Amino acid sequence: MRLLALIFLCLLSCQAARLDKRRPRLIPVRGQNDTTVQSTAAENPCKATPLDFVFVIDSSRSIDPNDYEKVKTFIINLLQFLDIGHDATQVGLLQYGSVVQPEFSLSTYTSRAEVEQAVGNMKHLATGTMTGLAIQYAMEVAFTEEQGARPTNRHIPRIAMIVTDGRPQDTVEEIAAEARQAGIQIFAIGVGRVDMNILKAIGSEPHSEHVHLVANFSQIETLISVFQSKLCGASDMCKVVDHQCQHLCVSSPASYRCKCRKGFTLNPDGKTCRADDTCATVDHGCKHICVNLPDGYECRCRPGYELTIDQKTCNRIDYCDLGIHGCEHSCVSVPESYICRCNKGYMLNPDGKTCSKVDPCADGSHGCEQEFLSTEGSCVCKCREGYTLRPDGKTCKKVDPCADGSHGCEQEFLSTGDSCVCKCREGYTLRPDGKTCQKVDPCADGSHRCEQEFLSTEGSCGCKCREGFTLRPDGKTCKKVDPCADGSHGCEQEFLSTEDSCVCKCREGYTLRPDGKTCKKVDPCADGSHGCEQEFLSTEGSCVCKCRKGYTLRPDGKTCKKTDHCADGTHGCEQEFMNTEDSCVCKCREGYRLRTDGKTCQSLDRCQTVDHGCEHQCVSTSDSYICKCFEGFKLAEDGKSCKKPGCQDGIMDLVFVIDGSKSLGPANFELVKQFVNSIVDSLNISRTGTHVGLIQYSTKVRTEFTLGRYVAAQRVKQAVTQIQYMGRGSMTGSALRHMFEFSFSDKEGARPNVPRVSIVFTDGRSQDDVSEWASKAKNSGVTIYALGVGKAIEQELREIASEPADMHLYYAENFEKMGEISKKLKSRMCKEKPVNENQCQCENVIKFQNQVTEKLRSLAQNIEALSKKLETLENQLTSK
Repeated sequence: MRLLALIFLCLLSCQAARLDKRRPRLIPVRGQNDTTVQSTAAENPCKATPLDFVFVIDSSRSIDPNDYEKVKTFIINLLQFLDIGHDATQVGLLQYGSVVQPEFSLSTYTSRAEVEQAVGNMKHLATGTMTGLAIQYAMEVAFTEEQGARPTNRHIPRIAMIVTDGRPQDTVEEIAAEARQAGIQIFAIGVGRVDMNILKAIGSEPHSEHVHLVANFSQIETLISVFQSKLCGASDMCKVVDHQCQHLCVSSPASYRCKCRKGFTLNPDGKTCRADDTCATVDHGCKHICVNLPDGYECRCRPGYELTIDQKTCNRIDYCDLGIHGCEHSCVSVPESYICRCNKGYMLNPDGKTCSKVDPCADGSHGCEQEFLSTEGSCVCKCREGYTLRPDGKTCKKVDPCADGSHGCEQEFLSTGDSCVCKCREGYTLRPDGKTCQKVDPCADGSHRCEQEFLSTEGSCGCKCREGFTLRPDGKTCKKVDPCADGSHGCEQEFLSTEDSCVCKCREGYTLRPDGKTCKKVDPCADGSHGCEQEFLSTEGSCVCKCRKGYTLRPDGKTCKKTDHCADGTHGCEQEFMNTEDSCVCKCREGYRLRTDGKTCQSLDRCQTVDHGCEHQCVSTSDSYICKCFEGFKLAEDGKSCKKPGCQDGIMDLVFVIDGSKSLGPANFELVKQFVNSIVDSLNISRTGTHVGLIQYSTKVRTEFTLGRYVAAQRVKQAVTQIQYMGRGSMTGSALRHMFEFSFSDKEGARPNVPRVSIVFTDGRSQDDVSEWASKAKNSGVTIYALGVGKAIEQELREIASEPADMHLYYAENFEKMGEISKKLKSRMCKEKPVNENQCQCENVIKFQNQVTEKLRSLAQNIEALSKKLETLENQLTSK
């Protein structure tokens, strides 16, 4: 009994030692400075299925060096559960930032120690986050046979494990779906603020097995036990789950996938299958029908046809050639069968095979008018006595009594019912003998319609006129002969034919002389009908009215009016004028009064009648106007615009660079525009003061307005209000480049020796590098304020902002707190307001120039008024 107990204890001890030997020993997570990781685990006892396993590791700048080392430790600990070897599991690894960097392929290493050493030697890329590009590289390169992936016909599972900590800068949905469709099983591991929807778009189904999210890189080690159960000793998933695969289920580590039998393709639902339409994708060459088969296709023929030896073309089947038709006379093949037919004069019996003779007249379809006769094979029509058969062979006509030529007619004849009657041609009439014809008198019937006389001629009746008349063109009526037609009348101007003679006439303005031939002019004024009020004058053909000196003819051409002293346009009146007895007097319109020069007018309210240009208020004075500002503002040097005291005295060229990416949303973008306008309110914007420009960026960069576009705050604010939200990507680096290369150029209105300031606003991580162009802008003398809201990255803001960063970097947790940024920024800009060294000197020069210009303008007005007075005096002297 003791011996049995001793043996049992030994067995337990051996078993415990064996179990301890099987358990992999994990490497603890080390600090940032531990760059070499070594494994002392015993040889892996996992009996998992051989895999082609590729790690896809996020190496973006958002992962700090310490967290990057934790990822490397996680990979090495996970390797303890993989049986790595040429005929076992093969491991490849690639990391990505803005580009994809392959570290080693599936065929590079054949032992776990080599893989662990390669992982330990990886260097952090610290650039962007192009996750979609990395998945595409894994699918198109890493899992190819050239890179060591084993052929798909060996059915070795292809596994991709993707580890990422942030939002990708490119799209992943379509390329991840394409990779899964290609047979790659994807595990998606997210760390920190990763969108779960993006992880689900990457990972395979079911998501509960393939998608994992941990709060930080320290917790990534908690996934080791999860993947140990997946990679070691996993169950056959096809046997333990309701997979619902229509054809085949293929188990893989911790999951399964559906496959279709040969000749079928998996539908997008991943469960059901559809037959491959081989006929639609190949040049099958079938003459009639192509039919899909599991292994390809085959050609078939339509009913009544059979496939030829080439298995593509079809020939019609001749059923009569089979010799089984039994037709008495003839057989005719039709599709799918045959029919019997009878010879002419026979009809098919009800048995459809034998034939019997046909009476061709029996069916009554002969169409004979009178009689019919059955002959061999046809029905012939006949006519009764006294009739003959017409050419149609059906109808009958009477026999023609004129046909024998015994009628004796001289010209024409006509057969009637029982006899032959003679007829005459037109122009002839039948004589009483009923045979011969005589000519007819064409005028005898009185239808000639001649007006005067007529004459019978051969075959017609012609009209004639009596002496002194001539026949008109109608050939019927007559007209008198024209006595003027022979030209012997001797009239000087015009003539007129009367009943018996030719009479002379004169044209208008002339009268006939006593000789009755010649004409003389008529005096148009002689009859006193001219109607002229004062004087008149006979001209060629008319009588013209005239007025005495000091009068002018009215538009009616008859009456006269006194001369208008204003009519010659020399009065010089600015607005209106009025004619008086001896002169032309100037007047002004309502709301104006006449100046002492008697010519020009002065507005009673100058503000209403001139383009005063006052930014706030215009106040009319006796001779002009002045501009005034609202309370809290003071009038600028130009005498028109207004500014707030204090900070607004600073002069600068300021360019806003605002984020228009889709992460903001339209509502928050409106808050950004309000923020910009609040900054504008605190600035002295004028032609000689601060100038403002603005660019918006998303995937592209768009200049909304340049520095030289507006010189008034109200115009700037109005332009900001009208900006349209772009709503796409977030290329902050491209925006900084545009600001550096274009916004502060002479072409866009930047001024020499004026401080240059840029306010850059963003709400999230940039999709490109910001440091290069931010540094170039700052080195060129641009002061940059970096404003971040929400998910903005502090490191990026520091790279953008001028030094010291604590004076040029501002951050708010959300858009509602942007007002705090506005107050701080305005305060900072006031304290650091850029001052032009030559500003005082420039202001004095400008003030002097304005004063000189005003004096010159006043002098020019006085000279012009004096010139008008001299001109008026000269006109008055000339008229006297």
